[in-house]
Amino acid sequence: MINLTKMMQRGWIPHTPTPKQMRFLLLDCREAFFGGAAGGGKSDALLAGAAMYLGMPGYNAILFRRTLEDHKLAEGLIPRSLEWWGGKAKWNGQDYRWRFPSGATISFGYMAAPTDHFRYQSAAFQYIGFDELSHFEEQQYRYMFSRLRRLKGVEIPLRMRSASNPGGVGHDWVKRRFIDPGDPERPYVPSRLEDNPYLDRESYVESLNELYPTTREQLLNGNWEVRPPGGMFKRGWFTLVKEAPTAGVKAVRYWDLAATAPTPGKAPAYTAGVLVLLKAGVYYIADIQHFQGTPMQVEARVAQTAVLDRARPYPVQTWMEQEPGSSGVNTIDHYAREVLLGYAFHGDRVTGSKEIRAAPVSSAAEAGNVMLLLGPWVEAFLDEVEVFPEGKYKDQVDALSGAVSKLAGSAEPAFIFG
Repeated sequence: MINLTKMMQRGWIPHTPTPKQMRFLLLDCREAFFGGAAGGGKSDALLAGAAMYLGMPGYNAILFRRTLEDHKLAEGLIPRSLEWWGGKAKWNGQDYRWRFPSGATISFGYMAAPTDHFRYQSAAFQYIGFDELSHFEEQQYRYMFSRLRRLKGVEIPLRMRSASNPGGVGHDWVKRRFIDPGDPERPYVPSRLEDNPYLDRESYVESLNELYPTTREQLLNGNWEVRPPGGMFKRGWFTLVKEAPTAGVKAVRYWDLAATAPTPGKAPAYTAGVLVLLKAGVYYIADIQHFQGTPMQVEARVAQTAVLDRARPYPVQTWMEQEPGSSGVNTIDHYAREVLLGYAFHGDRVTGSKEIRAAPVSSAAEAGNVMLLLGPWVEAFLDEVEVFPEGKYKDQVDALSGAVSKLAGSAEPAFIFG
């Protein structure tokens, strides 16, 4: 409490925090989350949290948004910090960093691409804040714990703080980490529009009422339980099982390839390889390989997976979607002769939209005939399938559709090797 009071007296925190903000700021745990409705004062809470130890030499804080442009928007963290500290501290507009009289710093960072967190691999901070956490990948957030450190004997607390509305690409992992468990080590301080006396609430509610129902419920009421439906699948249609049959099954591993590694500013599609078993009219999703990589990395993973599939107690056919044109023919030929030589490998020329190809899977799942073998890939699969075809990524659904199509015998192989 003493540091918060001092920073307010010195003007580094220029206004009195709301009761909810105060509760968030006074938490003494390493990790905490402030979230819910729009207009609840989340950004101010994160900025105030960063300012609490500005009197301590050697203190360094950083605040993240998905892109640098997000920081610069009206009411963004950079314009807000200029209002708070302009003329009182030294602003470096090239490095987007404040330096205070004590030598303490507050920086503004971004992670637009899945690998951008590696930009900070040599840095050390005592406070790391994520504004709109649900816009980030979980791996980016978790990696930054490696940057949360201090010198021996320094009494500055180490704090990871974040805030967000519901929604966004990270909605599910943020909800799992903070909202659902009620973990005292990861407290969640809910914020609502009515918690912020500095905002013209009536006019803001009128603006939010123009949104689609799901988005309005997320932003107006901070509801983490609603999300835009994809329309073709529901999470509850898939039954989780601890074991899948091994006798009397047909088995297909179907690959939907992407061969671009993530780079700063770009988030390419994933390669997905889904293994599906069929027995007595019931499909069992037994394994999913889901990753990004260069062509060489993809080839190595496909080859390794084929070795593992060969060791299973049932024969596995390997199929791969063939892209249109000569490049698709060349890719299938390359995999057949160089990568999967000696395996039961087939190329597949697909027709029709992704939605049409997914329709048989949707029907089978609705009827309760699609089982999921418990594994580390389950949550990511359900997150994708639930918002299909509206979601950003469709790779796992495409591969699942292909496997089910082959198991149902809807098409003859375009290529057969082995």
